[in-house]
Amino acid sequence: MSEQTPPSSRREIAHDEIARLNDGLRAHLTSPGNNRVVMTAGIAELIGDVALFRGFRKRAELLRIIRDYDAFNVDNDPHGHRDLGLFEFEGARCLWKIDYYDRDLAYGSEDPSDPYTTVRVLTILRADEY
Repeated sequence: MSEQTPPSSRREIAHDEIARLNDGLRAHLTSPGNNRVVMTAGIAELIGDVALFRGFRKRAELLRIIRDYDAFNVDNDPHGHRDLGLFEFEGARCLWKIDYYDRDLAYGSEDPSDPYTTVRVLTILRADEY
């Protein structure tokens, strides 16, 4: 039988702090600090060529959609972390999601409410890529 941490010594999950940090990442998508923002090939295809600013407006629109997303409810955000959003972009159903990793990006974070030990990775993808 595996050992488990007794309930009395488990750390309380700081849901409000996780949500605040997630909102902070979305507010600063172009300068995420130690966090990361990545997109899949499917999203890059929807944006198109960004060389010489050809797809710049589409990229800016995509980032605004994610930054301003506020359609959270108990069905799509049961813990109140604000770490997942569904939206339409260029006629495709898309989503963004935030995952929590340790500082080396090798393992999941033990405490997503601690910005000193957690790297947030916001991934933008088409729903059919999930």
